[in-house]
Amino acid sequence: MINIAPSQLPAFASRLAEEGPCAVPLAEHVLLTGIGRWRADRIVLPRTVGVSCAGHVLLRGVPDGLTPEELAPWAGSYIDASARFLPLLCTAFDRLTPWERMVWTQQAEPQRYSLPRGVTVRRLGPADAHALTALGPDAAWLTASWGGPRGLAASGHCWAALSRAGRVLAVACTYFRGTRYEEVAAFTTPDHRRHRLALACVAALSADIASRGHTPSWNCSVHHRASRLLAWTAGFRLVREYVHYAVGDPVARGGHAEGRAA
Repeated sequence: MINIAPSQLPAFASRLAEEGPCAVPLAEHVLLTGIGRWRADRIVLPRTVGVSCAGHVLLRGVPDGLTPEELAPWAGSYIDASARFLPLLCTAFDRLTPWERMVWTQQAEPQRYSLPRGVTVRRLGPADAHALTALGPDAAWLTASWGGPRGLAASGHCWAALSRAGRVLAVACTYFRGTRYEEVAAFTTPDHRRHRLALACVAALSADIASRGHTPSWNCSVHHRASRLLAWTAGFRLVREYVHYAVGDPVARGGHAEGRAA
């Protein structure tokens, strides 16, 4: 597969729009921010297109003609693909684990919450990059879709609950930004969970998203009870379930395997 510009595939982009809040935010986020990559089997009348960002891959089309080596750059990713790709994925990677997912959209008002004394919720800006960095490796996934803490802080799409000392206690951000849907993600430091700080951040971010005329969406594992509970209390309701696949390392062929490159 070859790297392409999204503008080269207008028909494919239009087709993605029909899939709603599951596929569209990721693909449009790469288009709007330039973070991530679009790939296709060929430029003219492509049969297969893949969009990747922050370890997530959206793979659409047909696997005919693709080789396992062409999928190697997506090693270690979560791949959203139809069942027709499964034989190829099994051949390409040494591990393929199905992961049941749930997609929600905000359809109700968030439940009420109160902030602890000394805690404020506000939009983060470029000067707050260091506070996001201080969250450490456990929160690295949260900033990956914006290229890291500096990119997320400067994006204008991040709200946080902060202590008087300026420490980030909880944060919610637009993880993938689309033109209709914005996928929301949240993180709370372990020592400040169960205080509804994430709910306060999600509520503030969701109101901000709605003010742009967009719809907040949520994507989580079926088995992630805490994420499902937060989504529900923030007014999100289930609209779709699907499966994506966690893949391992490329299967070595002829003594050589291509490493991850996306």
